[in-house]
Amino acid sequence: MVSQLFDISGKTALVTGGSRGIGLMIARGFVQNGAKVYISSRKAEACERAAAGLSKYGTCIPLAHDLGSMAEVKALAEDIKAREKKLDILVNNAGAAWAEPFETFSEEGWDKLMNVNLKAIFFLSQALLPELKAAGTADDPARIVNIGSIDGILQPQLESYAYSASKAAVHHLTHHLAKHLARDQINVNAIAPGPFETKMLAPVLATARKAIESSVPRGRIGEDDDMIGAAIFFCSRASSFITGQVLAVDGGIMAAAYMQQPL
Repeated sequence: MVSQLFDISGKTALVTGGSRGIGLMIARGFVQNGAKVYISSRKAEACERAAAGLSKYGTCIPLAHDLGSMAEVKALAEDIKAREKKLDILVNNAGAAWAEPFETFSEEGWDKLMNVNLKAIFFLSQALLPELKAAGTADDPARIVNIGSIDGILQPQLESYAYSASKAAVHHLTHHLAKHLARDQINVNAIAPGPFETKMLAPVLATARKAIESSVPRGRIGEDDDMIGAAIFFCSRASSFITGQVLAVDGGIMAAAYMQQPL
């Protein structure tokens, strides 16, 4: 049955950056569809508040950790290991943004984004490898889903150099990990979101919503269900034979990228 192909009930997932934005969307979709979900967030209060809200629909456990620090990456992995013998799904969503003119772009901004957006993905996945391997089978592998961005594929208008570079690296890391972890029954894919209602994009939407909407072929900003559907697809049996892919969830921006100017 089709419903069984997309069933994630009974699975255990960790969603980093799960207290808001895209992470919260994915976590809510997982909880509402029967998964046991851990969410991490830099701020303990925000993490606990989000988990309390999600717990109305099922099981959600908050684990506050700042993944900009290697010590905290390791601590999050240890928190999961102390609670679970296997982990079906790891969603590497925690991220940060930084924009600054090229002439003055700071090392601080560059290092912060590379640490959170890229380094944490690699080392958290590494630390949780035994639990992911324990969950994966030939018919239904464990899943790593990395959250990239269409800004890692196209060239954004904002001077967000470290952000776009880090997200491009996330996409390439996804391909590389997929090649090597397939033998361990782990699928690795990425989602590259376009514009969604998130705190990160809020300042831009506040001043240029209509312009952004008009740049999207579908004519709107992404909604929660758009992201939930992509995440559940990548984490269910429906995608058991799909690994190493970067899926743009962008309303057609990528498809129209080379046709912005009339011929």
